[in-house]
Amino acid sequence: MDVYHASLKEAQADPRIAAVASGSPFERLDWLALLAAECLDPRNARVSVGVDRDRVAVLPWLEERGQIEPLANWYNFFVRASGDSSLLSEITRALPQGRATFAPMPEADAGALGDAMRKAGWVVLTDPCDTNHVLEVKGRSYAEYWAGRPGALRETVRRKGRKGEVSLRIATAFSQADWDAYEAIYRLSWKPGEGSPDFLRKWAQMDGAAGRLRLGIAEIDAQPVAAQFWTVEGGTAFIHKLAHDERFRKQSPGTLLTAAMFAHVIDVDGVDLVDFGTGDDPYKRDWMETVRTRWRLRAWRRGAVRHWPSLARAMGRQMFHPLVSANRDG
Repeated sequence: MDVYHASLKEAQADPRIAAVASGSPFERLDWLALLAAECLDPRNARVSVGVDRDRVAVLPWLEERGQIEPLANWYNFFVRASGDSSLLSEITRALPQGRATFAPMPEADAGALGDAMRKAGWVVLTDPCDTNHVLEVKGRSYAEYWAGRPGALRETVRRKGRKGEVSLRIATAFSQADWDAYEAIYRLSWKPGEGSPDFLRKWAQMDGAAGRLRLGIAEIDAQPVAAQFWTVEGGTAFIHKLAHDERFRKQSPGTLLTAAMFAHVIDVDGVDLVDFGTGDDPYKRDWMETVRTRWRLRAWRRGAVRHWPSLARAMGRQMFHPLVSANRDG
């Protein structure tokens, strides 16, 4: 068995690693390299790799203030290890720091990584940190899915669509003109300032070249008034960014565009899942049917004495919170 730590550039050069680091944007090495270059510090970005004959496992991470942090920011829907789970213990045993945090994680991934780290001698705590709204398509057509949406939503789409004021189109290849329209709409929307517009544009270019981009544009009188940035990968449609010009709110261009995007990814792309990312925004419940918990994993190496105070504080808080909840429920 071979366990080592590599830079993202080194990891990308090994086809065995690239093969297992796939399935979503947030696992791909090219996406992680772009994120590190544009949003993080690429000098501190690492990939821990375990190789045993034909088995490979990959764990991306970031060294931050002498600790291990997730190789992630607000663009990530989740973080996880990829590849063979039986190699995880050896990978985590070789991690160079005494304290680590990984979040947000799917529950099964947090459990598997936590078990591996405990086996490697770490003290591990997990707790909920966010929510994730998804739609499991379950073989339905868009018409079958749409029939189950709330009546008010279906009526809005019916009435506003019948007026014919809003024209809709969905691009699957990158166009600078379309992206300029997206950025202009975003600046006019209710959204806060974009954290890294250069990263987002380069991501759209990369996924457009690979056929993964789904960029929706809504127009009124040839003027772009709503835009959405989605990608499709591994049987999942990921909803990354939504924006609309508030001046045209009465025409509901964002709602009409969302409906068109769902129709495209379900009937044309044939996805199995639509993922609305993290956050418990109320409007997501109109479109999605399942809410999943995202988890935070924190770990301390038993011999890392300087981290014991933070471990004691974390354990105390985790013991106290269930007691508070029980007292409130009682």
